[in-house]
Amino acid sequence: MTAEIDSNVTHSNLEMDSTQPLEDGAIRQVPVKKKTSCSRGLKVFLAALSFTYLCKTLSGTIMKSSITQIERRFDIPSSTAGLIDGSFEMGNLLVIAFVSYFGAKFHRPKIIAFGCFIMSAGSILTAMPHFFMGYYKYEAASNTMLSVNSASSISSCSVDQNITNASETLLKHPGSDCVKETSSYMWIYVLLGNLLRGIGETPITPLGISYLDDFGKEEDSPLHIACLHTVAMIGPMIGYLLGSLCASLYVDIGFVDLGSITITPKDSRWVGAWWLGFIISGTTNFIAGIPFCFLPRSLKKQEEKNNGKSSSGISQIKGDQSKQQESENHQPVKWSVAAKDFFTSLKTVFSNRIYVTFLCSALLQFSSFVGFLTYKQKYMEQQYGQSISKSNFVTGLTVLPAVGIGIFLGGLIMKKYKLGMIGATKFGFWMSAMAFVVSLLNFFVGCENHVVAGLTVSYDGTPLAHPEGAMISVCNADCKCAMNQWDPVCGDNGITYISACYAGCKASTRHGKNTVYQNCSCIEMTGSLLGNNSVTLGECPKSNDCSRKFIYYTVIHIISSFFYALGSSPLYVVMFRCVQPELKSLAVGLYALVMRVLAGIPGPVYFGALIDRTCLQWGRNSCGQRGACRIYDSELYRYTYLGLVASFRAPSYILGFLFYTMVKKRYQPRDPKSIENGGQESVPMNEEATSKSNEHLSGSSEVERESCI
Repeated sequence: MTAEIDSNVTHSNLEMDSTQPLEDGAIRQVPVKKKTSCSRGLKVFLAALSFTYLCKTLSGTIMKSSITQIERRFDIPSSTAGLIDGSFEMGNLLVIAFVSYFGAKFHRPKIIAFGCFIMSAGSILTAMPHFFMGYYKYEAASNTMLSVNSASSISSCSVDQNITNASETLLKHPGSDCVKETSSYMWIYVLLGNLLRGIGETPITPLGISYLDDFGKEEDSPLHIACLHTVAMIGPMIGYLLGSLCASLYVDIGFVDLGSITITPKDSRWVGAWWLGFIISGTTNFIAGIPFCFLPRSLKKQEEKNNGKSSSGISQIKGDQSKQQESENHQPVKWSVAAKDFFTSLKTVFSNRIYVTFLCSALLQFSSFVGFLTYKQKYMEQQYGQSISKSNFVTGLTVLPAVGIGIFLGGLIMKKYKLGMIGATKFGFWMSAMAFVVSLLNFFVGCENHVVAGLTVSYDGTPLAHPEGAMISVCNADCKCAMNQWDPVCGDNGITYISACYAGCKASTRHGKNTVYQNCSCIEMTGSLLGNNSVTLGECPKSNDCSRKFIYYTVIHIISSFFYALGSSPLYVVMFRCVQPELKSLAVGLYALVMRVLAGIPGPVYFGALIDRTCLQWGRNSCGQRGACRIYDSELYRYTYLGLVASFRAPSYILGFLFYTMVKKRYQPRDPKSIENGGQESVPMNEEATSKSNEHLSGSSEVERESCI
């Protein structure tokens, strides 16, 4: 009774102070002004953080959309390209644990600003190798012996004999230019730039979300997170569209005569202007960091809607705790004490069985996700014959809007229906499982292998079971074609040949990209009825049936992505609600740390290594060393790529079910009358926190009161 009276008196005094009359009869409303200022400050922070999320996802998408271009530009295999992509996670790994824990004790907005500036520097560094390397030289037999717009009648066999001799001489006695090129390893600067970008992005998520959760209403946290992730999805949309534009532009645009380029964006040797996207993302990251330089270190905690005297008393206690925490944050930090507290907090978090179970399930999910996303554009190119530019365009225009809508609806559903821990876990689990089932349909919408003579089919058009040693045939045995050469041509019979030499062509007429080779002896073996037995530059396109399957793949991917995104916001909230409030920032940071160490870094590497094993023809650099893969076994690629994704996601749902069981056991209301609405608990997350706070209100320390959630 005494506590209630004191609470009422205090509440009445606050109301009287808020409407004190002045001498001129005006009414002073100081608390209202403070509340408005606090609300405005939180909205400004939310807007600035949303733009930062947009910029950081833009940078990440530029890297994902450019990874195939980087692989070809630096003549590296997919596993090395995966290492470059994983360097971002390495940067996170270096500082994320300490930033997540110690960052909350300092000026969080300024730390976020500093991170944005580092991200900007990393993006600019990533693009720098382009300006210090020479012009891109793709391997081709046709463009080295003929002028650009000449009409000639030269035998491809004799041309390739000269190239064969030159290649053999180069391998035995490499020149100085060759040694200089192979010893430069310019791709390391791309790796370092991506690593620096990972360091800069580290404080944004843990410090930004903990700042919103500390000074905003608990009931608004799901909506805040949903807004952040929804705005963040605009970044990948812009990133993929920008990546599509850059991929359609030649890498040395503005410096070379585009009329002399004999390849098109659909060619596996094509390299787009990959560097341009990093320049743009670096600029936007720098702009994103400016607003945080002017935001305050802390805000006043927004008041909850109180119903009844007891809840007003709890609100007063929370206000006192917030003031005490704010005063403690301004006191000087002793590093020895902070380090001891850090390891104590670390032990507390990893002792939470619910959190650890969720972490293991999410790790498997993220492992499949990072590998799938890194090589998705290459999969669409090799499986369905689409250019990298179109693959980026389709992803940015169709899939990502569905993901953004799903994330926002997930947060909105959670707020509207006041889903508690059990309801949010159930909803997120079933949405993710439904997405997985839908994604399995991709196994059945694959296309046939590329029809390449000597690799997938014989020179008479019959399929090959063992392509090794089948590149030489009777029709081209006298040509002495260069080995490991890739300058594909498409025959009138619908078969792709590794080069005009391997097609046995005796003459050629060159008009820029429209070069035509005539009198090809290997065409005659298939019994072509067109008469001229000619081939043109470039691979033969996929069938119309494959184009139709690409539409099916896109639709399946959209539906699967929508369901997965729909359950992501509730599960993300559950993740940091199952730990003590003062450990939220650390829990989010550890979550990101584990995802990066065990999935983000190794994922692209072993995905790329397994994809490399499906390669049918490797490209060669100017020194004759193995470079990027030119063509893959489409069927083997599909089963390897999608099978690896499914093998990670399937066992994650076993852990997910265990996680749901543990959450249900811990957060099940004791009063069975509180379970209504079709068997779902009616207690939202913030009220669960209030009910637990009531149980421990008396005789508990300040830390224990804060930890009740």
